[in-house]
Parts: sequence; structure tokens; C-alpha cells
Amino acid sequence: MKNRFNKTEKLKSKTLIASLFSEGQSVSAYPLRLVYLKIPLSERSQLKVGVSVPKRHFKKAVDRNHIKRLLREGYRLNKVAYFNNIETSYAFMILYIGKKGTTFDEIHTKTQRLFEAFLKKTAP
Repeated sequence: MKNRFNKTEKLKSKTLIASLFSEGQSVSAYPLRLVYLKIPLSERSQLKVGVSVPKRHFKKAVDRNHIKRLLREGYRLNKVAYFNNIETSYAFMILYIGKKGTTFDEIHTKTQRLFEAFLKKTAP
């Protein structure tokens, strides 16, 4: 698995997003929450990932987009360490549930905790 966030890894399917929120499970590491769902194995990518920041807490699009960029970068830097040897295919939605802005260092450490909690919860 390469240290990139390609187009094939992006979660874009509306039906998959709907099933993710209706049937998926979640883990949290405040201010982040990960909703995940096991999906059929795709030949292009094992992980499908989307990020979301609520408009309720961040009225300006500039603020939401900045946090989304930080979330994508935190995922991109940590995915090789945590998901390199993963056998099954998953769809992820990373949600920012905090009410105040954040820094990259906080997002990076919380993403690591989030992925550790995910692996602990899904371990056989």
C-alpha cells in the first residue's frame, strides 16, 4: 500500500455512504469518529474513505475545508502503518465531531488513536 490518497480510495458512492451510516459501526477518539463497514473486496482499492465536517459548528466553508484537508492528510500518513496487511475491504467515514478548530499535530495523534481503536475492535 502506497502513501497516497488516490481517486480509487475516495468514498463517492451515495448508496455505499447511506449503507455505511445505516449499517456501519463506529469508534471514537475525540474529536474524531470513524464509521466503518465491511464491503465486498474491490480489485482497485481495499479501503474507501470519506471525510466530513459539520456545517453546524463551522459556518465558513474555509474552516470546514481546512479541517477536511487535515483529516485527509492524517489518514494518508497513517494508513500504511495500520492497514498495510489488512485482509478485508472496508468503507470509512471520518467525522470531525469537535466544536472548535484544531491543528495538524492533534489530528495526526488522534487519527493514530482512532485507527488503533478500530484495529482493536475488529481484531478476531
